[in-house]
Amino acid sequence: MKKIALSLLLTVVFTVPAFSQMTDMPMKGHGQMMEMGDMEGMCIEHADMMGLTDDQIMKMKPIHREMQKKQARFKADQRIAEIELMEIMDVKDFDLEKASAAVKKIAEIKTAHQLEMLKAMKEMRTILTDEQFKKMKKMMPMKMMPVKTGEKKPVKKTMKKQ
Repeated sequence: MKKIALSLLLTVVFTVPAFSQMTDMPMKGHGQMMEMGDMEGMCIEHADMMGLTDDQIMKMKPIHREMQKKQARFKADQRIAEIELMEIMDVKDFDLEKASAAVKKIAEIKTAHQLEMLKAMKEMRTILTDEQFKKMKKMMPMKMMPVKTGEKKPVKKTMKKQ
């Protein structure tokens, strides 16, 4: 049990910083940016508020579904690649070249996914009028926006137990 816990700890200590530096991939979660494509999905959900026509919605739906499929494939491929990296690092004297190749594979998966999402987002946005795009931007919750470099985040106050 101790061996498994130590292995997991070492994996996290050495791989998480590498993963976090490899990409700025937006992800859902408290205090994180919106996942790629969420803004476009939001358009379909709030079609009335944005003033989308039935024709626009019909053009957007297949693009959005394809984005969702690609997102699911990406998550699966990324998770598999991360598991493969963990397998490589499971031994004390792991092969650094294999580990490096696995980290590069993860980065390539993320890059390819981001590029695919950008293409789809561009296609979705060409369907919107300028006014609809402005409405979409205004609908984005401010808490989902990335914090600018140098900007301070609010500090949570915690009560000390006595």
